[in-house]
Amino acid sequence: MKGLTFAVAIALLLPVAGRADDKKSKPNISVKASPAIAFSPARVVATADLKGGANDYEDFYCPSIEWEWGDGTTSQDTLDCDPYEAGKSEIKRRFTASKVFQTSGDFRVIFRLKKKDKTIASGSTDVKIRPGAREIGGVDR
Repeated sequence: MKGLTFAVAIALLLPVAGRADDKKSKPNISVKASPAIAFSPARVVATADLKGGANDYEDFYCPSIEWEWGDGTTSQDTLDCDPYEAGKSEIKRRFTASKVFQTSGDFRVIFRLKKKDKTIASGSTDVKIRPGAREIGGVDR
């Protein structure tokens, strides 16, 4: 009997693949910038990836996208999607945007998923732009 009790206890502690609550788990957001360090003027490409979670996570289906660049500017995009269907509709997992930073500074780039005007999830990364030739008195060629 002791062996059976031990086996049942272990089985209860192990994760069960395909449980209903796992299928509806919220994806995590990872944000990266490339390059993360550059000289001005610098074109930076930001990428937000949704990792893990359910492919049909309803809150993340067909959101509006907002990028805040850390210099007082924002970029926005709205997706055009079919109505949500549980188990059938899939969330978009990768978002990209680019920005040319004309001046040097340390910038926090923030990615937001929004429904209407409400932020439902966000992530961020830092970008460091160092003074380029134009900023430190160089000559345009």
